Amino acid sequence: TQMIERLLAFQVNGLAEFKVVYFEEDLIVNAPIEEWPLCEVLIAFFSTGFPLAKARAYVKLRKPFVFNDLDKQEWLFDRRIVYTMLAQQGVPVPKHVILNADEENTIDEQEDYLEVNGVRINKPLVEKPVSGEDHNIYLYYPRSQGGGQKRLFRKVKDRSSQFYPDIHTTRIHDGNSYIYEELLQTEGTDVKVYAIGPEYAHAEARKSPVVDGKVRRNARGKEERYPVILDADEKQ
Repeated sequence: TQMIERLLAFQVNGLAEFKVVYFEEDLIVNAPIEEWPLCEVLIAFFSTGFPLAKARAYVKLRKPFVFNDLDKQEWLFDRRIVYTMLAQQGVPVPKHVILNADEENTIDEQEDYLEVNGVRINKPLVEKPVSGEDHNIYLYYPRSQGGGQKRLFRKVKDRSSQFYPDIHTTRIHDGNSYIYEELLQTEGTDVKVYAIGPEYAHAEARKSPVVDGKVRRNARGKEERYPVILDADEKQ
């Protein structure tokens, strides 16, 4: 919304510089790409149910200028690729280790740490499925903090996490691949960067689901978020 509002704010001689055309969901899902509206610039990004392959075919057919590379959006489906890309670009990432279920691994799980192939991650730690579409992310706490597991998930009514005090072991032996990383202390806030470019970035903060799992909503019933000003290092 913020990005679209900025585009609509541009004017030349009192006239809007850009015309924004929204592709309706029914059109995107059910109509052939030949029936999609023509445009000079396309802003499109994947969300659940979005036909990414169909959007790539539209770009190939109509050749609009594309703000966010649709081919590279495939990479976002695998968190391992994302972490590799971030490291290659010099973007800091938490200390982590990757467990690939189809490989032979050496595992040592204790009350206060998890060690995979010689890399030790101290608890509290975060366990992420490698699929970027799997939002069942679990946290594990050391016995010194009472132990237990906290499960994060997509919002269900007014909840986004649930704590299980009697579960202390990870899912490391369930046959799936995971990323294990140290839990960063963020003072109860999550920050998401929605757009970034050479001269502009837009980020929003919300109450972290790690706090108590209760979603904070505004008067309209939407999750409460507020803009964040990124500093120069964060933008880089």
